[in-house]
Amino acid sequence: MIFNIFFSLLIATAIWLAIMISGADLRRRIIPDAYLFPLMLIGLILTTFYSFPTDISNAVIGATFGYIMATIIGILFDKLQKNKNIPYPPIGMGDIKLIGVGGLWLGTNGLGLALIFACLIGAIWARFNQQKYIPFAPFFLIGGFLSFLTGLFLL
Repeated sequence: MIFNIFFSLLIATAIWLAIMISGADLRRRIIPDAYLFPLMLIGLILTTFYSFPTDISNAVIGATFGYIMATIIGILFDKLQKNKNIPYPPIGMGDIKLIGVGGLWLGTNGLGLALIFACLIGAIWARFNQQKYIPFAPFFLIGGFLSFLTGLFLL
């Protein structure tokens, strides 16, 4: 009984943190570590003690893969940015850490699906709003939720 209450509190806190991360990225174009690190800690607790939404080994591989992949993409974008004199970086460290946390929560398969959903939804949003800057966090979190739901219904 107490484990179910603790589990529910962790999920509710994770949802609140995801909403705060999305709002901060939309308003200020920054993903605060004050919200990101507790989300990572909750993901570690859930995967370790509850094997939810994935087991710990898949979560660690997903987090490592997500962080390394996002870092490589960030470095490539940084090199391109310096050549084209873009005033702000296309991908920041907050986005890189968020993708690592997403890999922790979703594992390798879920992370790939979340990134596909995030890019599609973000591209559609940017097309309709005629914006060059796309806040990645809200779309990645929506993509992560859709990936989680897809995993529940397809597996």
